[in-house]
Amino acid sequence: MEIKVIGSTKPGYFLSKDEAVNFSGKSAGICYLPDTLETLFSEPEEKTIRRANGNIASGHHSVFGHINYNLSLEGIPKILAMILNNEKIYNTSEKSARYTVMKTSDEEQKLYEKWIEIYKNEISKKYPNIDEKRVKKLAQENARYLISVFTPATVMEYTVNFGQLNYIINWAKDYIENEPDNSFSKKLKPVLKEFIDAMPDLEVEGLDSKFKSRSFSLFAKRNNRKEEFGENYCTNYLVSFAELAQAQRHRTISYEMSFLDKPEFFVPPIIRGTEFEEEWIKDISSLSDNFPQGMLIKVNERGTIENFVLKCMERMCGAAQLEIMEQTYDTLVKYIDSVKGEPDLYNYLLPYSKGARCTYPGFKCTAPCVFGGAKAMDRLV
Repeated sequence: MEIKVIGSTKPGYFLSKDEAVNFSGKSAGICYLPDTLETLFSEPEEKTIRRANGNIASGHHSVFGHINYNLSLEGIPKILAMILNNEKIYNTSEKSARYTVMKTSDEEQKLYEKWIEIYKNEISKKYPNIDEKRVKKLAQENARYLISVFTPATVMEYTVNFGQLNYIINWAKDYIENEPDNSFSKKLKPVLKEFIDAMPDLEVEGLDSKFKSRSFSLFAKRNNRKEEFGENYCTNYLVSFAELAQAQRHRTISYEMSFLDKPEFFVPPIIRGTEFEEEWIKDISSLSDNFPQGMLIKVNERGTIENFVLKCMERMCGAAQLEIMEQTYDTLVKYIDSVKGEPDLYNYLLPYSKGARCTYPGFKCTAPCVFGGAKAMDRLV
């Protein structure tokens, strides 16, 4: 076996769309390679472009996935990041609202700063052993539920292949043109228009997914999927935008979202049942027209039993976002209860039901949290 680098992303270099089409045409030639790669890569450019255009016309677009673009997106809203991250074919590095102070509109900023202080006080009272720096981060994590998913406060690097990027551009155009207007889509369409307008010149006519009738995968096409648990599973639940954004990191699992008829909101456990719960609901409800990250949405999750266990191994942890840890555990309990009559599946899941991942067989934590395995599942932050 011989392995060669025949093309790579070069820092600071912008590969033009003509060069990308040329490279894709060469890649298409490998499928019918009559000679050697050296011969293919030295063929006349007209032949390469003719082949590439043939692939565009025929819908054989996989060859356009060999070229990657590293995009930096600054000042994009969280919802756009979620739309992009739900497509699975990408790498991303994103500014975290869990660990960094966010800058928002005046209305949101006032409530955000107010609740950071409330959460800091409540966390310090409940967990006096947690250091001040960690308390502040946990307070930010809870206060960010107030921030709109449309607030242009996110910075991310997004690496995606040439073909997929063209699909995304066309899905955005399709959403703008064909999605019925409602309070959410009216806010999203200008965001997608700005995204298209800001995109470097990388769109190629015909390099779209019309052959495959695809569109953005985040938005549910069906709202009544039946729950089932076996070798594969399908489950429905309510979570916040913020939790879904965490769950999307598990790219082997499929996620879709839809809206409730009447807005409801996530209440962080640290203030549930306290004097602050009613005040929180009042404040976050006042921002409902802006779609705060704490707004609850209906989510459908589908995957295999093995990939669900992999999700448990990452999310059942004292350092994970609390909401996703609780939701993952709820699904695990439901899964185990549903497969009691199937010994292979039941016994496969049972070792993961004892507590946090540091209790899992064969798992060795390299960064122990302040809660430990015993208290991680009962924490309030």
